[in-house]
This record gives sequence, C-alpha cells and structure tokens, in this order.
Amino acid sequence: MKPDLLDDLRPALEGACLVGVGNPDLGDDGFGPRLAEALRAAGLAGAVSAGIEPERLVETLSGGGFRNVLFLDAVEFPGPPGAAVLLDAAAVKSRFPQISTHKISLGTLARLIEGRCGARVWLLGVKPLSLAPGRGLSETVGTTLEILRDLILDVLAGAPRGAGGREKVRIA
Repeated sequence: MKPDLLDDLRPALEGACLVGVGNPDLGDDGFGPRLAEALRAAGLAGAVSAGIEPERLVETLSGGGFRNVLFLDAVEFPGPPGAAVLLDAAAVKSRFPQISTHKISLGTLARLIEGRCGARVWLLGVKPLSLAPGRGLSETVGTTLEILRDLILDVLAGAPRGAGGREKVRIA
C-alpha cells in the first residue's frame, strides 16, 4: 500500500456508502460502528453502522445506487495497533474469504454487493490493540478513529491536501 492514505481514499469515497462493521462491546472491534457514527454525527448521511450483522444491509446497498461501498472495520494485519490499511475488493476477498467474527465474511459480502449492483467494495481497516469485552476503544485506536474521521470529511469536502495540519496515521 502507498504511504499516502489521502490519495488512496479519494477513489474509494466517490459516490460511497460507508459501513461500520464490528462489535462495540469488544473493545477495538467497535472501531467500524463508532467511526460510522462519528461521521454521521458530523453530517455524513452516507455512513451507517451495521454492527455485527452487515449482511442485513445487502439489499439496501445493492439498491442504493452507490459507486463504492467502503467497509470500516477492525482487522488483523501486520503492523502496529492503530495502523490503517485500505484494501480493494480483490484483497478483501483473498484476505477474508470465509472466516470472520461476523456472521458473514467481508469477502463474501464483497462478492454479493459487487455481483448485485456493480459497486466497488473497499475496506478501511484498523489494527486493534485490544478486543477485551466491556471496554471501549483503546486510546491508540481512538486516536486513529479521530484522524480518519477528519481525513474522510476533508476528502469529501474537497479540502486541499494536508488541510487542517492533521497528524498522520500509520499506514500498513
């Protein structure tokens, strides 16, 4: 992955629905739903929290006229906790084919959505620090969430590169 997440995110956010996936009751696994909720609170109507059942949105996503669907989720990958990775559908399908903490894997969801409506599927993942039950987000992942929220809002607002002087998130 290129080290500049801003440039990578631009095509993934064009005409996109952002879908937060994960269990908020399991520490950093709540990253996806919490980011979707933060984006929605900031006025982004195209952000939804699917929790642990993203498959319930397949019909809505398929009929929504979206060019892109960007899943937001805590995922395991090489790198330090709080690091971010952006994957296209091919990478999602190969990395997350069947096994998942969700009822249906992200790879299977990607196949369903692309097959039904032709939208491109992406995954913006953050490496968790802790999945301990009953805890909120770790400080590390919480900081990454804030940075990504602001970065996504800047991209969608057409802000110039580097707007706001925001600190960088580590990219895997």
